[in-house]
Amino acid sequence: MLAGILLYAVCSSAHAQDKPQETPAVSASAGDATQSDIESGRYLAIAADCMACHTAPSGKPYAGGYAIESPLGTIYATNITPSKTAGIGNYTEQQFARALREGVRADGSHLYPAMPYTSYAMLTDGDVHKLYSYFMHAVEAVDEPPANQTKLPFPFNVRMSMLGWNAIFLDNKRFVPDASQSQQINRGKYLADGLAHCSTCHTPRNFLMGEKGGAALAGAPLGPWHAPNITSDAVSGIGGWSDAELVQYLKTGRAEGKGQAGGAMAEAVTNSFQHLRDDDIAAIVAYLRTVPPVRDSAQQKPAYSYGKAASAESTLRGMAGPNEHNSLNSGAVLFSGYCASCHSASGSGSNGQSYPSLFNNTTTGSRNPANLVAAILYGVERKVGDQEILMPRFDAYSYVNPLTDRQIALIANYVLEQYGNPDVQVTEAYVAQARSGGEQPALAKLQPYMAPAIGAVVVLLLLIVLAVIIARRRRRPEP
Repeated sequence: MLAGILLYAVCSSAHAQDKPQETPAVSASAGDATQSDIESGRYLAIAADCMACHTAPSGKPYAGGYAIESPLGTIYATNITPSKTAGIGNYTEQQFARALREGVRADGSHLYPAMPYTSYAMLTDGDVHKLYSYFMHAVEAVDEPPANQTKLPFPFNVRMSMLGWNAIFLDNKRFVPDASQSQQINRGKYLADGLAHCSTCHTPRNFLMGEKGGAALAGAPLGPWHAPNITSDAVSGIGGWSDAELVQYLKTGRAEGKGQAGGAMAEAVTNSFQHLRDDDIAAIVAYLRTVPPVRDSAQQKPAYSYGKAASAESTLRGMAGPNEHNSLNSGAVLFSGYCASCHSASGSGSNGQSYPSLFNNTTTGSRNPANLVAAILYGVERKVGDQEILMPRFDAYSYVNPLTDRQIALIANYVLEQYGNPDVQVTEAYVAQARSGGEQPALAKLQPYMAPAIGAVVVLLLLIVLAVIIARRRRRPEP
């Protein structure tokens, strides 16, 4: 059951990739696959965002090797091309369905739930058939296994542990439309809860990393990022967003006056949502309107309602000489040097908002500063159509200039005070934690102690058995 923490991995790894690559069409003569099934399967694979995890940067489509960072180690995505030597080319449709919906490979070993089979369990038999048709007949086979294989520390490397976790948390039921809801809302639920697996990121998790009941889509930590509350609540969720704003956000990753996508959500927009049909995006929005609201009692107004234009530039002129050392010693000075050229000195962003306004922005108005700090550390990258949105990263891998934890904390606090929620404060320790991957779940923190604890239990059991044997021998009558 302990391996359930790996559900955390699918969202805590956020590396934006390019638009899904086109794979050459292949004849559908084999089996009972039709060209219609294959093309429908192609669309379903995009809706499920399969490309994002199973294609390494600059790698061949679906050939695996993509590194998914988890609190317990790196999980490397497998090759799911129809290769008979390195991929899934020998899978029957039944074996494919079991892997997709139950997390069990053809050889009987268990997948880690970094592959969101808990959501794919909803998929209908018809859609599983279409996906199988697409992967077997329209994806180019790559006969090379990923260079790296998943090797997690004990006890998480015991894949059989997933049997217990699945018994508790896997609801292996197919989607059944709700007769009390419209066809559009039912379609939206199928897409959002099933194919798009929104709850995998946006629903908080319990100690064993199962989704918490009664808190669906209420927001959850994702490594250094935070997936926000997307319930229908008007203050803590997306109840204050218009339908048009939600549609624009899903299709482009940005809604002016509300927010913009970074991290895993930027990846989802790049690879999946922007390519969905307008009616399917509208269906997702219609469904989200029906999700029960979850209110954060400490939040008094929507995150996007904070801030206004303000500039400290006039107070900075003449404060330091041209050759003065250590002059980048305040949030205002650092903002002027590293942020104002793109977001403007007033924080109002660029024309067209490719560089967004820092006020009326959910990232700066949130009670949780995770996304603000993560955006500074890791940057933002997404591609919509031919337009690429790029904010440079300022961590140790920055091609602009690496910033220290103290400098990032100073910038974040300046932005929060000037343009966002002034009640939120960022410490150097918080930035350091985000730099190291974010706060670990409790189960991950216990991992170093698990092997010694298991060893101690085994020794204790052996001692008990030995004591019982000795006691029985002592009770035996003399011959």
